[in-house]
Amino acid sequence: MRDKDADEKSDSFSHGVKFFGFITVRTDSSRLPQKALLPIRGRKVIEHIIDRAKSIRGLDGIVVCTSDRAQDDVLEEIALKEGVLCFRGSLEDKLDRWRGAAEKFGADYIITLDGDDPFFGPELIEQEIEQIKAEEPDFLNIPKGVVCGGSEFGIKTTALQKVCEIKDTQNTEMMWVYFTDTGLFRVADFKVADPIYWNDHVRLTLDYPEDYEFFKRVFEELDIQKNTVPLKNIMELLNEKPEIAEINFSRQQEFLDNQRKKTTLKLKAA
Repeated sequence: MRDKDADEKSDSFSHGVKFFGFITVRTDSSRLPQKALLPIRGRKVIEHIIDRAKSIRGLDGIVVCTSDRAQDDVLEEIALKEGVLCFRGSLEDKLDRWRGAAEKFGADYIITLDGDDPFFGPELIEQEIEQIKAEEPDFLNIPKGVVCGGSEFGIKTTALQKVCEIKDTQNTEMMWVYFTDTGLFRVADFKVADPIYWNDHVRLTLDYPEDYEFFKRVFEELDIQKNTVPLKNIMELLNEKPEIAEINFSRQQEFLDNQRKKTTLKLKAA
């Protein structure tokens, strides 16, 4: 039996709390140039990601968060054409970009929909939103073992504002350590119950030419016209045909090594 006080607390918390999906994307990429604009079955990668974001129930808004450089004007044009919001901000400091967008659009929580993750699971994001409503964390973390690129972080705007006050760098690409390693925030691990999503031999992120070939193959195999196919269906395909996952998985260790090298925690002196 559910606890009545807990239910009342959750109802009180969720009433009026706004969740926004922030699609973080730029056009530059050294390993796969202009990857956000690459075509798959007649639509650009960023357009496929916007389609997927629109299928998530429980979001109050979707914002394409890009830089203020002229070369990213095309991303703003696409966002407006696709009927979603856009925020332009810092090139390197995505935490500050998110903060600006959250404050402008009145987001209480943001879900970080990475522009490199064309197959994030809408069904998982919906579960994340429900867990946040129940537990009210400052930061919802993705536990190791959940398929790479399948789920995203959840961040409370007040925690994001605090991090922007205490960090001492604009290089915040690998930003999670500011929430998980400072001891200042309530961190919860996303509770992923279905074992199909626990798979560290599948790579669902777009960073190398092999990744592009992988995504094109999955689109063809599932005859995806609009990118709203549940992640579970994609994982079932990859379980049935593991050779598809092998197209790009050789890049995973290099990807993880690069992330580790870029991960820094720099705080202002007390």
